[in-house]
Amino acid sequence: NRSLLSKFFKSLDDGIADHLDPPLHPSLDPQKVLSGNFAPVGELPPTDCKIVEGSIPSSLRGAYIRNGPNPQFVPRGPYHLFDGDGMLHVLTIDGGKQEAVFCSRFVTTNKYDAEREAGYAYFFSAFTALNGFLPYMARTLVVLFRFLAGDFDIHRGFGAANTSLFHFAGKLFALVESDLPYEVELTPDGDVITLSRHDSFGGPFRVMTAHPKIDPDSGEAFAFRQCFKFPFLVYFRIDPRGNKQPEVPITSLKDFSLIHDFAITQNYAIFPDTQIVVRPGNVLKSQPLITVDSGKSPRLGILPRNAEDDEGICWVEVPGFNMVHAVNAWEEDGGDTIVVVATNVEGLEKALLEMDSSRGSIDMIRINVKEKTARWTPLSTSNLEYAVINNRYVGRKNRYVYAGIGAPMPKISGVVKLDLLKLTDAYSAGDCTAARRLFKQGCYGGEPYFVARDPNDTQNDEDDGYVLSYIHDENIGESSFIIMDAKSPELDVLATVKLPRRVPYGFHGIFV
Repeated sequence: NRSLLSKFFKSLDDGIADHLDPPLHPSLDPQKVLSGNFAPVGELPPTDCKIVEGSIPSSLRGAYIRNGPNPQFVPRGPYHLFDGDGMLHVLTIDGGKQEAVFCSRFVTTNKYDAEREAGYAYFFSAFTALNGFLPYMARTLVVLFRFLAGDFDIHRGFGAANTSLFHFAGKLFALVESDLPYEVELTPDGDVITLSRHDSFGGPFRVMTAHPKIDPDSGEAFAFRQCFKFPFLVYFRIDPRGNKQPEVPITSLKDFSLIHDFAITQNYAIFPDTQIVVRPGNVLKSQPLITVDSGKSPRLGILPRNAEDDEGICWVEVPGFNMVHAVNAWEEDGGDTIVVVATNVEGLEKALLEMDSSRGSIDMIRINVKEKTARWTPLSTSNLEYAVINNRYVGRKNRYVYAGIGAPMPKISGVVKLDLLKLTDAYSAGDCTAARRLFKQGCYGGEPYFVARDPNDTQNDEDDGYVLSYIHDENIGESSFIIMDAKSPELDVLATVKLPRRVPYGFHGIFV
């Protein structure tokens, strides 16, 4: 009897929460983590919005979509900020008609459907192991028993699809690095629906990065997946029609480093090997699964991006540089120099459980390929994350970067525009800030997103376009969408759209 089976498993989950969980760390206590504008919201069908300031530029026609964690059920046990079901907040705008329609929908993943049927949250992430080994292992066994009893199909994955979005080969995907992408579709009335898990990029027990890259000229996509067993990193390409190419195991990576993002140039793929490591063997020692190896020297791995194996990979040590998000990368000096722009996490030991105590720096790393040496320099003195560029320049030398200002993290208090040409000496620290917009007191945003004024005109200036973001006013509990002029010295707001209800803080977005 399925009903009796579900009740049995719920009693086990309740028992773990009641008798095995130690007092929850504040950063893992759902009552604290899911408070204020981090609290989840329900779905909202397409709803007309009012433009309360300025006007939408006539060239902006499409949908801004932002992903983020939004649990349908608040768990009884530990909950990390990175957990929670993916919810897509979509604003469809038409600058010609001056119309805007907003909706919020869950990505209906296997995890979402299974927990909806059960009536409560029971899946968990590796981050929950930070609150105790015994309850983590107990929950692992209960999930295994569920699978063996046929309570859910683990072959369909159990990721939350809550991190980012990917528009490729005519399809739109919601992503998380612990599962394969889920294909979603925008409807003519401004709604968004989940179609299916996209098994073509993997298969049973396979996952894919939440940060694939698209070459703007060739139309190819580049991605990777990580594994709990060797090889820990597997790289692959996807042709412009969406066909996955043969995988390339990175056998030279002997450590399970937590790799969230990577970069590409016109000829290379570049992977970080950071001090954040996953130690599966720690479960036998009652130690955290995810930890920081302070004695390890961070590295960057440079692989020819069309490689069929990893024999040509080159690892270069970059002490003190722990990359989380790549901004861009390109080649100089005929390929003898590779330049990487990326975020570097400072205070790494606090990044997992005390995010507001960590700091993000956007740095430029110059790699001498022949000598296998690297030097890096910060591009700003500000606490920055969620940096983006004009996507026409992916893998090519670019000038401008747009990033969120930590207030502290994970809240964003404003946006900066960096001009890389202001770095007059490649090896001297400086501040490349060219423009800055701070939101008013009590207002916070998220990742900015750059949209070119005319994406098809390759002669336009790199910064000829708009910077988009959702912002939330904690003073009055209202959210809005703003369009900023990317060229203006203060990132002037061109339009503000009042949203029909608040949008919780989240992660990455896209405009299609």
